[in-house]
Amino acid sequence: MKTKYLHTMIRVHDLDKTADWFKTYLGLEETRRYENEAGKFTLVFLAPPGQHDAPIELTWNWGSDEEYGHGRAFGHLAYGVENIYETCQKMMDGGIVINRPPRDGRMAFVKTPDGISVELLQIGDALPAAEPWASMPNTGSW
Repeated sequence: MKTKYLHTMIRVHDLDKTADWFKTYLGLEETRRYENEAGKFTLVFLAPPGQHDAPIELTWNWGSDEEYGHGRAFGHLAYGVENIYETCQKMMDGGIVINRPPRDGRMAFVKTPDGISVELLQIGDALPAAEPWASMPNTGSW
């Protein structure tokens, strides 16, 4: 049996806000958009440049105010970044809470506008420990 990974879907309340978050802070680009009038939903697919084989799908159900639960079974999304300190600083400058700072120069956790946990991993070797990250405490959950 041949299987191919297609995408990961998350439901969002504000499609533009969440799409902008992924574009601004992770450098993802929109690869595809599908609007379904009959079903009253929009799908937006985002992926790192040149890596369109494993996108994230943002699903926006028009007019829905349903609260989406964040069960522990899902876990988190993960993205490799070129410089974890620069990525986290850009996020902090944009008002994003760094829930688990990159104290080890390797890993951090943040949340999307809809509360989805995102792990950031340093590509390659961990960076040397540096302030303010090395002594920054955890905030909330991830």
